Amino acid sequence: MSDSNELRIVEAVRQALHEEMVRDSEVLVYGEDVGIDGGVFRATQGLIEDHPGRVHDSPLGEAGIIGLGIGLAATGLKPVPEIQFQSFLYQGFHQLQQHASRLRSRSRGTLSCPMTIRTPYGGGIRALEHHSDSYEAGFAHVPGLKVVIPSTPSDTKGLLTAAIRDPDPVVFMEPTRLYRAFREPVPEGEHVVSLGEAAIRRTGDELTVVAWGSMVREATDAVDKTGVSADVIDLRTISPMDTDAIVESVKKTGRCVVVHEAPRTAGMAAEIVARITDEAFLYLEAPVERVTGYDVPVPMFAREEAYLPNSDRIATAIERTVGF
Repeated sequence: MSDSNELRIVEAVRQALHEEMVRDSEVLVYGEDVGIDGGVFRATQGLIEDHPGRVHDSPLGEAGIIGLGIGLAATGLKPVPEIQFQSFLYQGFHQLQQHASRLRSRSRGTLSCPMTIRTPYGGGIRALEHHSDSYEAGFAHVPGLKVVIPSTPSDTKGLLTAAIRDPDPVVFMEPTRLYRAFREPVPEGEHVVSLGEAAIRRTGDELTVVAWGSMVREATDAVDKTGVSADVIDLRTISPMDTDAIVESVKKTGRCVVVHEAPRTAGMAAEIVARITDEAFLYLEAPVERVTGYDVPVPMFAREEAYLPNSDRIATAIERTVGF
């Protein structure tokens, strides 16, 4: 058997779920259409045959899906529900914010909520309204919730495995536009990527670029276009955030551009700028730039490309920051 296999992100999700279900009989999967149909993006295809009695189709009701998970987790199981699109997780936000995130503190450590909510998110697939939102900042604002966003197949498997094994609730957001965008070698068998640790995708000394999810590829392309020597930091975990990786890089480069596809106001870029100001202000050679979505609902597909940050917009911000 080889020590790696070439997978897409959607296949890495499936492999992580399968291997964790083999390893731990307490792990179970449920959600709308995840069983017989294999999920809206086919991420759970085949699991119902491989793990009879542990993969269940649920009624269409996101609040109920999350609420059921809290109850299952409180009894010692490890539920991995799927919400078909992140926009519909708002229906379960009350359950997440009022109950799942507080179970440990409310019970003074007696109970925890080892639940991983998988949800595709983001634009770029020409979907209908309510299918392209990027709300990581809202979930990151809830104490007690971890928020994870992979950008590669290998990280998808490793981070999802870590999330399932985490004793507390995790919102695992999967970038829809990357599900089948590319393949890469993914370790077979045990592969865990620690939550809360960023990855450095490129190294350089003129600029720091911070991104996550589908924006990592756009940011890397932008760096290539400009020829600027840059650190490209893939945050991977939005909460808890690897602040040290950002600060150490900015202390080295003196310049930073933060990229995300969510709306600009009160987005995670604003939090990152605040942390850089707190811990590396005297090292800055230029204002920190933000390249983000706009403060409007994600438009229908005819205008979607104009909304999403792309490598050209990022490259312009990089050149402006380096030339300041």
